[in-house]
Amino acid sequence: MSQTSPETGKPTEPFRQRLVRTLLYGNVDRSAKARARVGLVMLAFTAVFAVIALRLVMYGVVGDNHGARRGSSQDAIATARPDILDRNGEILATDVKASSLYAEPRRLIDKDEAIELLTATLPDLDPGEVRDRLSSRKGFVWLKRELTPKQQHDVFKLGLPGVGFLRENKRVYPTGRDVSHLIGIVNIDNQGIAGMEKWLDGNGLADLHRAGFATDRQQRPIELSVDLRVEHALRDELLKAKEKFRAKAASGIVSNVRTGEIVAMVSLPDFDPNNPKEANDPDRINRLTTGVYEMGSTFKAFTLAMALDSGKATLNSMWDARSALQYGRFRIHDDHPLGRAINTKEVFTYSSNIGAARIALSQGIEAHKAFLGKMGQLTRLRTELPESAAPLLPRHWGELNTVTIAFGHGIAVAPLQAVMGIDALVNGGYLIPPTFLKRSEEEAMKLAKRVIKKETSDKMRFLMRLNAEIGTARKADVPGYYIGGKTGTAEKVINGRYAKKKVLNAFTAILPADNPRFQLLVMLDEPQALPETHGFITSGWNAVPTGGKVIARIAPLLGVEPRFDLPPSERLILATSRENR
Repeated sequence: MSQTSPETGKPTEPFRQRLVRTLLYGNVDRSAKARARVGLVMLAFTAVFAVIALRLVMYGVVGDNHGARRGSSQDAIATARPDILDRNGEILATDVKASSLYAEPRRLIDKDEAIELLTATLPDLDPGEVRDRLSSRKGFVWLKRELTPKQQHDVFKLGLPGVGFLRENKRVYPTGRDVSHLIGIVNIDNQGIAGMEKWLDGNGLADLHRAGFATDRQQRPIELSVDLRVEHALRDELLKAKEKFRAKAASGIVSNVRTGEIVAMVSLPDFDPNNPKEANDPDRINRLTTGVYEMGSTFKAFTLAMALDSGKATLNSMWDARSALQYGRFRIHDDHPLGRAINTKEVFTYSSNIGAARIALSQGIEAHKAFLGKMGQLTRLRTELPESAAPLLPRHWGELNTVTIAFGHGIAVAPLQAVMGIDALVNGGYLIPPTFLKRSEEEAMKLAKRVIKKETSDKMRFLMRLNAEIGTARKADVPGYYIGGKTGTAEKVINGRYAKKKVLNAFTAILPADNPRFQLLVMLDEPQALPETHGFITSGWNAVPTGGKVIARIAPLLGVEPRFDLPPSERLILATSRENR
């Protein structure tokens, strides 16, 4: 019930209501009160919209920069790789910066419009895949890695919120195909998946990435043993030989016999590491480390070295080669039968299968196995390259196995394995593990293991030089470089049987033979006969002349100076060896 004032007769306002009204508005009239209320509402709305606007600015600017910085930083840590250099400092692999396209699905305003615009601008994007990624509840998704500058410009002009770019490290290979099998490749995340690139990740780089230490400026370049100049010359000559002789494949190695360094390695067909999809072709494997092959008569070098080192045979020992050897249904014969007894030197220069078989039999099965074992031919060869294959050995090694293995059939090894063994035969008798990293002679000797006597090594150098003077390696005897060599022609096994018209040819050369520094291996897979080869497909008609052309080009690059009018091997190598003893 309201109260009235005795003086005015008007109702009096309760004290409590009057106090609230006075505190809120003071002693003002109703019009002032209305204006105050409108002003208060306007102020509230202004504050709300100011907060919204500020939030949008922070979300659109500060949020993006922070995310970009965070993503860019994490990406750089995860993918930065050191440069890979050849032995002369030439860049074989390096990182460059490339932009990649990402999206934040939660920030997209119109996903259908974004999908339509992006797939129209980047036709190689799959609309279904883009839709799946943009419809996810993730805060971040990749749309396309490694954009070209034009693609980045075209997407940028679309002005799509929630779509941005991150700068990533992209691996590039300036030399292209030249060192593809050696250098390997990386995946889209710049992680090594083959070759030396994979070796890098397996030897600490991946751990540095995870620890956050492998940044662009903290990594020292990796120096390889390969010489890009020699690599290019070797590849060029192998390409020419592969085309000329219509071979299925061609490959080659240049090794330093004193250090075990691999100076060049080529396997054709190869691939462009800048286009990693080519590496998926099964025909583009590294035949020198991943493949295993019967090396043919090049294995006779091991057979003769075994006999000479044991002391049971000399260079003048005689071996019966008057007729073929018969083992059950197998008949061992020579391509050019002499029909007489021949000495050890003739076994090598005429590449006699019968002579090699008799030499191996004279040593015995166990001695034969033991010798090949210490020469590193019976176990898988491990190098920096992760791709390697174990040799194929007979399940039960009997007398027939020793006979055929004596001339390079019945056992299959990786060609790099055979190169390591030949190095030991000519470098004074030291088996040195091959390497694709730079190594000094002092470092090599710390790893070396003596496997034959120095006198045996001298005799093997003599035999290889003699073979270039009067034997099957004559077509590779480049004047001035005093090379030595051994040929090998191995019939390939097709459907369980040896095919006479499909062969794998090999030629191994040392230079110079009186004081070897380098070994060259050339291999041609299924070369075809030409009119100039008179219908022959053996190594002496294709792999050997190819090796001569390679030597003529690489010897000056390797610092091997030509010397003319040198005496024959009998006087220069054997006589010197006897004098030194």
